[in-house]
Amino acid sequence: MTVSHEAPAVPDAPAPLEPTTLEAAGELLRALAAPVRIAVVMQLRVSPRCVHELVDTLGVTQPLISQHLRVLKAAGVVRGERRGREVVYRLVDDHLAHIVIDAVEHVQEDA
Repeated sequence: MTVSHEAPAVPDAPAPLEPTTLEAAGELLRALAAPVRIAVVMQLRVSPRCVHELVDTLGVTQPLISQHLRVLKAAGVVRGERRGREVVYRLVDDHLAHIVIDAVEHVQEDA
């Protein structure tokens, strides 16, 4: 009887990512990590909103919403478009909403 000393087959592992890619992904996840920012993303996935709509819907003060929007904007999660005296915020793309939705659904499954 012959015994094989070959290592077992390992499924194809993804190629290592560049450190800059990993850093950018970490920054994005940090930007999404606050409960208020998660709530903002959940609102914006439905439709673009201005600050006062987010304040009314989420029951958070205007300065706090504005602060969280600044973080999301700096991370490239949202963008604002001026319409007269108001700025309407929208998600940059749906990928970001999916990250948040998946996290929320995962937590709800365990509840």
